[in-house]
Amino acid sequence: MAPPREIPKLTDVRMLRGIAHPMRNRILEEMSAGGPMRAADVAERLGIPANQASFHLRQLAKYGLVEEAPELARDGRDRVWRVIHESGLSVNLEDLAQQEGGKAAITVFRRQWTAEAHAAIDRADRPEQNKDATVAVSIHALRLTKAEAKALAGEINDLVDGWREKKKARSGRTYEVLWVLQPAPEVETSPGRVPEDAP
Repeated sequence: MAPPREIPKLTDVRMLRGIAHPMRNRILEEMSAGGPMRAADVAERLGIPANQASFHLRQLAKYGLVEEAPELARDGRDRVWRVIHESGLSVNLEDLAQQEGGKAAITVFRRQWTAEAHAAIDRADRPEQNKDATVAVSIHALRLTKAEAKALAGEINDLVDGWREKKKARSGRTYEVLWVLQPAPEVETSPGRVPEDAP
């Protein structure tokens, strides 16, 4: 088995600000799932005005998250954009906190990421909105060392990347894959105290 691919690291706090914006994050998701897009494509896909889509794309370019793809343009006025890091970026918040404005950017990023995760779980629990879609939510427990957990995370990312490459098409809906790999909470008990749910 090939070793998991390393995900590039986000090293500039300005990029963190870029992905903390909910609309810009959605644009990155759509471009990552479907490939290069024009502002008009983004506008149609997300139901926003074309000038707003264009503004957000320019902001994402300023943060180093998207770039123009002139070889895909029809003429000199046509602007096609592509995601620079299709597989995403790994984020080390401790490193970014040391940069100027890092702590404030991290606060906004955490708040936005948490809100998006909650919204994703809420959407999964709405059968009336998911009649024509597949929704799967599961929790698994595994015993792993830190190194094994890192390897598993890499394998999951590689699996999702493989599907992204296979399905670079305009057809189909954009699906979000949200997963969290973290230690289960420790059961804290005082010496001699029996947990309440013990038989």
